[in-house]
Amino acid sequence: MKTYQDIERSIITKFRKEIWSKFVKAIIEYKLIEENDNIMVCISGGKDSFLLAKLIQEVQLHGKHNFKAYYVVMDPGYKIKNRKLIEENARLLNIPINIYESDIFEVVAKNFQDNPCYMCARMRRGFLYSKAQELGCNKIALGHHFDDVIETSLLSMFYASEIKTMLPKLHSDNFKGIDLIRPMYLIKESSILSWKKYNELEFLNCACKYTELDSKKELTSKRREIKGLIKELKKVNPTIDDHIFKALDNINIDCVLGYIKNKEKHTFLEEFDKEKDK
Repeated sequence: MKTYQDIERSIITKFRKEIWSKFVKAIIEYKLIEENDNIMVCISGGKDSFLLAKLIQEVQLHGKHNFKAYYVVMDPGYKIKNRKLIEENARLLNIPINIYESDIFEVVAKNFQDNPCYMCARMRRGFLYSKAQELGCNKIALGHHFDDVIETSLLSMFYASEIKTMLPKLHSDNFKGIDLIRPMYLIKESSILSWKKYNELEFLNCACKYTELDSKKELTSKRREIKGLIKELKKVNPTIDDHIFKALDNINIDCVLGYIKNKEKHTFLEEFDKEKDK
């Protein structure tokens, strides 16, 4: 079994281009970590959040800014074996986690059977913001990656009729002074999977008790559908995911039917009529 030093070294060496460089680029380009930040790093038990924790540790050692990091696991009601796996991985990876318990799984399973994943995510987010406030943190770091960004964007287009993406950072509406950051914004899931395989690591996938009872919900989810669509499109155009991502950073506002700014709807006719009156 590899030691945590071996795993840390692999991030800086073998996966320097695919993971470390993209992590650093996102931090710099989007100004995600700054001097004297207090960052709560959220660990769900999956590959993404554990890699995020290791990356945060590395940037503390090698980065330009001085900041504090708190590694928090919110246990929403994991089975004993799943909780144990999280604790074992934290020890293996040398991550000093603090675990806080809640009854979110139980509440969701009893009261929100029609839309359990949405409510679970919402309740988890509220719990984490409250904990960050309690710890005196000004930022919460989540392990969303490149694929999450483009999948969320396509989900918004196909099922919500809007062009909307997952931003690298945003202010909290309900918890003043706390920002949410996504430092793995530019890292592709395939790179994370390669890192996991190379280091012979095993993490939780979805440990939700509700989806364990009804596994078809996971298999038929809209996000999984979009993931499959992108996989098929990449067979024709291997860089289609990069083009989708770039399009989100390259919107030509002069050639859209309408947009929303500060919750106010605007239409292309506004500018069209101005040009006519000149």
